[in-house]
Amino acid sequence: MSTVEFCQRALREEIAPPSVGAKLERIRHASRVLGWSYSRTKDAWYADPRISIKPEELFRVEAVSGLLYQARQEMRKNDDAIERATALLGGEDTHLVRSIVAAVRSALGIRNRA
Repeated sequence: MSTVEFCQRALREEIAPPSVGAKLERIRHASRVLGWSYSRTKDAWYADPRISIKPEELFRVEAVSGLLYQARQEMRKNDDAIERATALLGGEDTHLVRSIVAAVRSALGIRNRA
């Protein structure tokens, strides 16, 4: 699912559900809640293929809707697995631990974000 599709789903189901009113009222409501312009919200509502969602917009949608974008969930799950592995190897040689963590990150395609 792309970020645009994720935002569309979040807008329609969580941020401005049908109980808010008619479609135009729902878009206006979502616009106010997110602090976006009406046209930007409308483009996301209809998942206009010409737009791209900026990271700060994605974070805002996640915060308001309570939903998490799937790619971020996967990243958190991988980080948790790395933390558990590091904790299990905590008493071992620190160079060995760093090497194992680096190998796991590399295998998962995760860059060092520290």
